[in-house]
Amino acid sequence: MTHNTESPRPPLASLETVCVVAREGSFSAAALATGVTHGAISRRIATVENWLGYALFERHGRGVRLTPDGQRLVGRIEHAFSIIDGASDQWRPARAARIVKVSMTPAFAQLWLFDRLAALEAGPPPLTIALDITHRNADLAAGEADVAIRCGRGHWPGLDAQPFLPERLYPIAIPAIAAKLSARKPAQLLDWPLLHDSDITGWRAWFVQQGIALKPRPQDRRFEDYGVVLAAAQAGLGIALAREPFSDGWLARGNLVRIGRFDVPSPVAYHVLTAKRETRPEVLDFVSRIMAAAARCRGGRLPPHHIP
Repeated sequence: MTHNTESPRPPLASLETVCVVAREGSFSAAALATGVTHGAISRRIATVENWLGYALFERHGRGVRLTPDGQRLVGRIEHAFSIIDGASDQWRPARAARIVKVSMTPAFAQLWLFDRLAALEAGPPPLTIALDITHRNADLAAGEADVAIRCGRGHWPGLDAQPFLPERLYPIAIPAIAAKLSARKPAQLLDWPLLHDSDITGWRAWFVQQGIALKPRPQDRRFEDYGVVLAAAQAGLGIALAREPFSDGWLARGNLVRIGRFDVPSPVAYHVLTAKRETRPEVLDFVSRIMAAAARCRGGRLPPHHIP
């Protein structure tokens, strides 16, 4: 072999290939590791050997190993690459962390999100979800949050709203109260205080399907947060509405039991809210992840039933 004096150095890609072949132990393995053909690996090694004027590898069995000259060269190449990598890290701007600020109510956080937060953040790639847990509607246009999770009928002016968790409604209470009620006599429920959150929309939807027009009553109890509604029902303060899937955990623990087998779809649902024409990759990634998690949640439940 002869030293090529016309080129000051062999191509960097060829020098990198020398290191890969040395590490992998064969041209075939190096081809798989780099995603190029066996022939391309051979040509790159030949380019370096022709430039140097001596062989870098000798064949043995089904692979290759470095010659003494090759060992010295690879050591110097790897040292040079480490210097290049260090310089690159020093001057490259630090990559901004992928953080998405999400506004939600305490009930949604406690009853659904917390159990799924680690999986939503894990990725790949990793995503940090900053929680803004409040009943106040965050102003997305003003940058108070990147995403909001809110329950309603889907009308939020100036925002994109995607429904993602439809609910099923049915009455629940502690076993001592449920035992005193007949599933075939829905009017009996009116003998007890009805527990609800911000309004009685859910209760009205359930009773209207039973042929009963529900009106506001002073004995009913209103709480701002649905988690508090469930806690009040567990304390025996009255009858609450289960909102699948958010009440599933409470029923699974046996604290509350279902009254009858009649359920109805909720007239409201949780929605994912974003700014109009949102384009930030991390925000769109979060929306995609939470929508997928909701789809898995729906897929894990039995079909709704309507047994009077």
